Amino acid sequence: MNPIIQANGIHLGYKNDIIIKNASFSIYPKEFVFVSGQSGSGKSTLLRSMYGDLPLKSGSLEICGMEMFKANKKNIEILRRHLGIIFQDYKLIKDFNVEKNVMLPMIIGGFTKESCQTQTDRLLTHIKLSHKGSKYPMELSGGEQQRVAMARALAHNPLLILADEPTGNLDDYSSEVIWNLLRGVNTQLGITVVVVTHRIPEALGIHYRHFHIEEGVIYELS
Repeated sequence: MNPIIQANGIHLGYKNDIIIKNASFSIYPKEFVFVSGQSGSGKSTLLRSMYGDLPLKSGSLEICGMEMFKANKKNIEILRRHLGIIFQDYKLIKDFNVEKNVMLPMIIGGFTKESCQTQTDRLLTHIKLSHKGSKYPMELSGGEQQRVAMARALAHNPLLILADEPTGNLDDYSSEVIWNLLRGVNTQLGITVVVVTHRIPEALGIHYRHFHIEEGVIYELS
């Protein structure tokens, strides 16, 4: 089986500041992976490189078969059709209601209007927010906004979910809902999940791999 993410000797950083040093690792389809580390260790830097928001300094990084070192804007647009990205600050579009926020990746991906509506209805039912489809992000709690962001990330049937501190701003109940959703998409739909977090849940209930970043070096913990 070929890796869905393959890093070989990658260096990442900003201007002359190297944050990730000479990292090599493989992540395979259907795996659930955590990346931990202290604040400022480079967790989000690593994730940004995976969806093409931060170019590599050097090395080779393949995501879903695309070599990121050579990727141009068009390549990255194509890649992101296969990715679901979940941000700590949600990044919902404030002028779009819940339904339209969830539909956005499908509209960009050229789904039919009927398919967009069917998938959106199904996802809103799954995250228990069917009754708030016409609401706007600022009318929702933080936990509700993150559940909408989760639905949006799943809407276009991605191969890979990349989540940056998805429960960092949430209470215990909302955090549990998000972990349950992530576990479900991994075990039931076979979607690869990579989560950057400073706090791994104690009882996720599934097998996962754990990478840790310290002083720019990525280690895999058993």
